Amino acid sequence: MSILVIGSTGTIGSLVVEGLARHGASVTAMVRQAGKASLPDGVNSVVGDLNNVATLRQAMAGVRTLFLLNALAADELTQSLQALNVAREAGIERIVYLSVIHADLYPNVPHFASKHTVERMIEKLKMPATILRPAYFMQNDISIQQVIEGYGVFPMPIGPKGVAMVDARDIADIAVAELLRRDRAAEPLPSVTLDIAGRDVLTGESATAVWSKALGRPIAYCGNDVSAFEAQLMQNGVPAWMAYDLRLMMDGIQQVGQIPAAGTVEQLEQILGRPMRTYAAFVAERVQQTNKH
Repeated sequence: MSILVIGSTGTIGSLVVEGLARHGASVTAMVRQAGKASLPDGVNSVVGDLNNVATLRQAMAGVRTLFLLNALAADELTQSLQALNVAREAGIERIVYLSVIHADLYPNVPHFASKHTVERMIEKLKMPATILRPAYFMQNDISIQQVIEGYGVFPMPIGPKGVAMVDARDIADIAVAELLRRDRAAEPLPSVTLDIAGRDVLTGESATAVWSKALGRPIAYCGNDVSAFEAQLMQNGVPAWMAYDLRLMMDGIQQVGQIPAAGTVEQLEQILGRPMRTYAAFVAERVQQTNKH
């Protein structure tokens, strides 16, 4: 019996695989192509595709515990529902699913709405699961670091409402803790939902100020124009459907924000046994790494 990690090669999934391996768990990473992924010693791989039910059935045979992370995709909902249905068929009763914070408050954003539908499936079918709902990943800003440093502009239009950004390493560590808790339990555990968010609530202006301080020079905030944001994404080669999805997400962030309930961070830090990472520390780390090269 093993823990199957779906989404094992991305930012979060690769960290989850590494974390489970460090704890001595029996881990299998689902990959699209054999031999392509670099996996830690002792981690097995199985070839599978979220669009191919037959491969999902093969991947889940003999699995005790499942981590499901579905990357942004045009058919994300179908992929996720298929994976969870196959998990039910396989008798898997220990699941950790990566959703998104406030999935229910962004009804017009395709990938948020998809994740909320998956959450409702888990609830309605009483599947024993931990639903993790992370806020905006700090690591999203790695993709804009060159723009920030090269042009002196913070180009992510996150607006004035506030986003409790979270480090992907913290998300992964919490996922690992929940996977191990469920996997090691004698019986399937009750379902829980955990928002995962950082302690600092950042706006477009305050996030920009963090970069200004770390770089030691003024950085300007790009403003809140989501149309320009969508156009820039497409200019950079992002598919039109994805650029529009992300535009809608940014509009939602500006209107709703991503702010956790009181006590959320304290609960997460209890699970981790340490403080959550801060955006200022993340930015300082990124600047230091860039200066080394």
